[in-house]
Amino acid sequence: MNDVASWIWVLIPLAAIGIAPFKMWLRIKEKQIESQSNLAAEKSAQYAQHMERVEARLRVLEQIVTDKGVETAAQIEALRDRARIPLEGNQ
Repeated sequence: MNDVASWIWVLIPLAAIGIAPFKMWLRIKEKQIESQSNLAAEKSAQYAQHMERVEARLRVLEQIVTDKGVETAAQIEALRDRARIPLEGNQ
């Protein structure tokens, strides 16, 4: 029992000395995680901006396609109407 008590007094200072490198390692890991988190947030913001630009372009394309479709439909109807009206020279 006496041997165990003497070893405890040796282990306590060794444990205190061993904690310092562990704390340093923890600080380094915290900085790495913070850096990775900042990088991920920056990439996410860039992706969001990119998606906003893509969505804006898509809205423009949708408007062009639908407006052109209405225009084309009107032209087709005008041609149909002209085909229904007999030409004055053919009567």
